[in-house]
Amino acid sequence: MSYVIKEITTKKQIRDFVVFQLNHYKYNKYYVPPTVADEVNTFLPEKNPGLKDVDLKLFLCYKGNKIVGRVGALVSRPANEKYGYKNCRFSWIEFIEDYEVCKLLLDTVVNFAKERGMTTITGPHGLNDFDMQGMLVQGFDKLATIASFYNFEYYSEYLERYGFKKDIDYVEYFSTTPGKDDIPEKLLRVNDYVMKKHKFKLVEYDTISEYVKRGEEIFKLLEDTFKDNYGTVPLTDKQRDYYIKKYLPFLNPNLIKLIENDKNELIGFIITMPNLSKAMQNAKGKLFPFGLFHLLKGLKTYEVLDFYFAGVREDYRSKGVDAVLVTEILKTAMEMGFKHAESNQELEDNSLIQAMWKFYNPVNHKRRRIYKLEI
Repeated sequence: MSYVIKEITTKKQIRDFVVFQLNHYKYNKYYVPPTVADEVNTFLPEKNPGLKDVDLKLFLCYKGNKIVGRVGALVSRPANEKYGYKNCRFSWIEFIEDYEVCKLLLDTVVNFAKERGMTTITGPHGLNDFDMQGMLVQGFDKLATIASFYNFEYYSEYLERYGFKKDIDYVEYFSTTPGKDDIPEKLLRVNDYVMKKHKFKLVEYDTISEYVKRGEEIFKLLEDTFKDNYGTVPLTDKQRDYYIKKYLPFLNPNLIKLIENDKNELIGFIITMPNLSKAMQNAKGKLFPFGLFHLLKGLKTYEVLDFYFAGVREDYRSKGVDAVLVTEILKTAMEMGFKHAESNQELEDNSLIQAMWKFYNPVNHKRRRIYKLEI
């Protein structure tokens, strides 16, 4: 029986698109499922304002009535305007271990791109930097985080067989949280010196609502920090508000740090949270009836600390703000009992960020790749 590609046109098909990955990795202990309802909303224009500025199509591959693969193809107008290229992105790609399925999905993306006058294809990456990106090429025996894709080892082999080549890599680090007396004394002295010399102020709020009030400041600074990084896309006000409401209300206020200058201007921040991978695995893609219990329990399990977002204002990036933020968050992590920390994705050539980890015995345990194809 041959394979057939179908374009998604209904909400039920969107749900099928999302649920396929849960079945695909059902017996894999490293895969972390999303919340199905939340991921479905990613593809609904009435829920996700980011869809307004992209041309997105989702496709499923069938063998008879059985789904055997999926892929999303999109043209981001903001990205193409920013970089001056004619690029199509692909993402959310999954397929069984059969090269014919992978080839059919990629042929579909190529046709989508050519019909729109594009000359290159890159991926996997989505609408913007808040979508998961990068195909796993190292670390298949490591537990994924809730902010990253997991995929089987044959994925990259098939993409390269098709003709895709590396465009850029992201790396992820895992470290052991130091004991209270293990943070280098020199580092603590330098941090104190930096804070006093520049009259910086560490800001810590008791409630998450105080951070939500400063959400727009935080996200604007985040955008400014990474505006020159690979593939970044500017957010609209509606998108920024969407992500503030999506992420900030569920964070632990103790695991966020802000730094202000002597004019009370926000110049740096860092956002972390307990690793929720095991909780999401136990929830199995559902919040109800028991998924929410697992997530709430995970938010109070202080084993691994995940680093998610950090930003430093451009004119303060050589003044030690980043080192102070990491040190302060790790001091809190030690007090709360965290034993390990995970960096999540960093560009492989981001030496500034990687230098912040050097005091904490980091191990590069995962690598993800953005692929590129000239068409």
